[in-house]
Amino acid sequence: MHAPQIQLLPEFTDHWLDLFHKKLHVSPDTFDFILDSISGHPIFQNNSPNRQLPVALQLAIFLNCTGHYGNAISPEDVRQWAGVSIGSVINYTHHVMIALLDQHDNFIFFLNVDDIEMDEARVSWQNGVFAADGSAIKLMSKPSIYGETFYDRKCNYSLNCQVSDNEPVQNMTYW
Repeated sequence: MHAPQIQLLPEFTDHWLDLFHKKLHVSPDTFDFILDSISGHPIFQNNSPNRQLPVALQLAIFLNCTGHYGNAISPEDVRQWAGVSIGSVINYTHHVMIALLDQHDNFIFFLNVDDIEMDEARVSWQNGVFAADGSAIKLMSKPSIYGETFYDRKCNYSLNCQVSDNEPVQNMTYW
């Protein structure tokens, strides 16, 4: 048996940022920002004598799951990496997804039509500001809340992604 690798994340943060990013697909600063944003969510509280894993570890498990797709990841792979059960991998992924969905308005917003930033975006995108490139990020499993809305035309549960190489809009977080 191998020891769980999730315990190496603090070491990666201090000495090997590329390994941290390879496992979680975010920078440590972005990880901390997301963690601060969701830590107080009630989904991470329970009345059971069995305590949940700390929110930071649940977020790391979620990011590891969502940062990989296809043959590169499975609940069993994440279970081995994190040293938890397959059921815990699924539960923690659901917990973080629920907390993130409740924070939707803090992460994503549309500019007002009269904003200068909107005019700059229109020029950059040639009046196609809201056009998505159609990239799908596969989810490990069907989300428990509004699950059918994540079902795509290729029979996968996924999220769509839009990528921009423009300067980031102020007060907007990309993840």
